[in-house]
Amino acid sequence: MRRLPPLNSLRAFEAAARLGSMNAAAEELSVTPAAISHQVKTLEDFLSIPLFHRKVRAIEMTESGAALLPYLREGFDSLAQGCIRLAEKQSNAPLVISSSPAFAGKWLMPNLADFNRRYPEITVRIDGTLSVADFSNDDVDVALRFGQGPYSGLHADSLAYEDVVPVCSPELRDGNPPLVTVPDLANHTLIHMDWFAGPGMQTDWSMWLKLSDAEDIDGTKGPVVTSDSLAVEAAVSSAGVALVSEFLVKRELETGRLVKPFDLVLSSNFRYWFVCPPENLERERVAKFRDWLLEAIANDPAVRHEAYP
Repeated sequence: MRRLPPLNSLRAFEAAARLGSMNAAAEELSVTPAAISHQVKTLEDFLSIPLFHRKVRAIEMTESGAALLPYLREGFDSLAQGCIRLAEKQSNAPLVISSSPAFAGKWLMPNLADFNRRYPEITVRIDGTLSVADFSNDDVDVALRFGQGPYSGLHADSLAYEDVVPVCSPELRDGNPPLVTVPDLANHTLIHMDWFAGPGMQTDWSMWLKLSDAEDIDGTKGPVVTSDSLAVEAAVSSAGVALVSEFLVKRELETGRLVKPFDLVLSSNFRYWFVCPPENLERERVAKFRDWLLEAIANDPAVRHEAYP
């Protein structure tokens, strides 16, 4: 017979140790800090070992606490994985996809009808977010990421390289002042995208202007948005000129809602990726989605699949 401490005390210690705070653990577990402290004390009494050094405004694991934490993490991860595997046996368990709002809205959703026709038995739930998926805690099956990749510990498939182009509405291009040549940009608002990357790592207006020999134009002025979708909508509404992925504005360009005032393309060192823990590929719904996605991307003429030499 196993002699185990109460489960709640183990959960309380693991959360407090992982988050480094009784208050943060209380918030995560939806209890009070006092309850977390009580449960940790219960565990310490059960083990007859102190697990934390209590300070005025902080806690610090003892050597014993640090030794215990990896076992608890592994145990809780195994429990979570077991529950996931059990849920997968239910035919109505959804395939949860984490994706940036821009990729989800501009490419995935318009193409998802084909996946639904092929696999009507698989229910898809798309989590449109800029946050990086936490596969251990967020109940996410796969993620579609934009970055440099690959990702340590995860299976990763390169989906598409990115070409960045200036776009604007036809009304702005043909208005007063017009936008005919690159120097005309000095008379227009430049819309900037915050790429959440270090300086020089991602394409921006300063880089594009340097490539076009127009460094006399200030490439730093103008509003900053944190979503490709917001940049696109701003450009559609004639709020300015946006520097965005040509891949993601394919339909706006085809319908004429947006135009490319210049042909100069700037190649990004970021790309789109399919990622998931390797073990998730053993799930039938994940494998089917991955195979469909790679095929659909490969057959899309708007997608650049190889890096420029």
